Amino acid sequence: MLPIKASTWVDRLLDRFLDLLRLPAGDLLRNLVYRRLWTSILISSLGGQITLLALPLTAAVLLHASPTQMGVLTAMELVPFVLFSLPAGVWLDRVRKLPVYIVGELTLAVAVGSVPVAHWMGWLGMPWLYFVGFLLGTVYTIAGSASQIVLTQVVSRDRLVEAHAKNALASSGAEVAGPGVAGALIKLVGAPLALAVDALLLVASALILRGVKVTETLHRLDGADFWRDLKAGVAFVRGKRMLVALACAVGGWQMFNQAAQVVQILFATRVLGLSAQSVGLSYIALGAGTVLASALGHRISARFGPGPSLIGGFAMCGIGWAALCVAPANAVGVAAFAFTLFMFGVGAVLIFINFLSLRQAVTPAPLLGRMTSTMRWLILIPAGPGALIGGWLGEHVSLRAALAFAGVGALLLAVLAWQVQAIRLVKVLPKVEGEDPPLGAEAMPGVTPAPTTGTAQLQPANGN
Repeated sequence: MLPIKASTWVDRLLDRFLDLLRLPAGDLLRNLVYRRLWTSILISSLGGQITLLALPLTAAVLLHASPTQMGVLTAMELVPFVLFSLPAGVWLDRVRKLPVYIVGELTLAVAVGSVPVAHWMGWLGMPWLYFVGFLLGTVYTIAGSASQIVLTQVVSRDRLVEAHAKNALASSGAEVAGPGVAGALIKLVGAPLALAVDALLLVASALILRGVKVTETLHRLDGADFWRDLKAGVAFVRGKRMLVALACAVGGWQMFNQAAQVVQILFATRVLGLSAQSVGLSYIALGAGTVLASALGHRISARFGPGPSLIGGFAMCGIGWAALCVAPANAVGVAAFAFTLFMFGVGAVLIFINFLSLRQAVTPAPLLGRMTSTMRWLILIPAGPGALIGGWLGEHVSLRAALAFAGVGALLLAVLAWQVQAIRLVKVLPKVEGEDPPLGAEAMPGVTPAPTTGTAQLQPANGN
């Protein structure tokens, strides 16, 4: 990673602030390009905290959604991952990722901004929220994968765990401040109008991303075939035992996670009797957990290894959900709700900083797009059924039953994952194993890729 000097008064001001924090010269935040990426993540995450509360509260409180409808709303955000992840990966390996990331932020702004407009026009209903959820999921599928790859273009692979931990710290800072701000906004102007603030923050994030400069090598070749390239990405993941084990484990966690997320807001408002503002304040515990895990995550991974740390994240989430399912409907229950959010914050950060780092560390650059999309596709296939199971249990059995399903399931998952050596024995971040065999378009005879920073260019091999 090349040292880059600050070029604007804002960057110089940030440099002086970092000096006050006594960050070492080699800290990632000293690099201007990474710092802009990190700042964009911080702003976008702050807006995301508003949507995290305002969208389900709009459904649950304003539109009086049933648990099943809440499950469908969550599932609508997940369906695009199943439909578009694999083709998106092929496409991303052929285009520049940063512009995709920027357009994605702007599209999110339009999507969340449509909710207050629809409410003002009298059009707002669950079908509208289903559409918004589907659009959000589509952007997360395509631009979300692009954003993960952009990080590998800014940060060297041996510092991926550190970078993901710092990114999680940016999200954590938003999770500390965001819920209180979101709760106050929702109380002041209502949940639909609060989403307009998220739209403005997403536009600001996109503007900051325009200042990020990356050098990207495109690998598209003559004779590239979409289906062959798609199968190549799947074949690469299938051929890596660790990636398969990670996909199964994190996919299982996603099923239990979505089952819990569907009913958490309903449990807080209908069983514990919390107001929208109180729910927002409770979510500060989530931010505290993610801040703690983000600050210590890199050291925890270095001490115990990425694999064991990831498994520990499963267990911590399970403990939180299990505790909430038996919480009484009084002050102790409110404390249990905050405890659940705190444990989820710690556990989710430990899971994802290690999961993302492990899968990126073993993947050659030409396959990053297809690997990322394939892995996201695999881990989110169980998420939709998990959301529907959680909604069905919440409506036909009880909200506590859905939380019990998530808590006990996550704890059992941690026990099973500990038996898998491909995860448990990973104590250091692995590296790409030599030269992987050519796959897909890059295996075409007669052509070799020419590194470029713009449109892909092709050169005949051996003069042909």
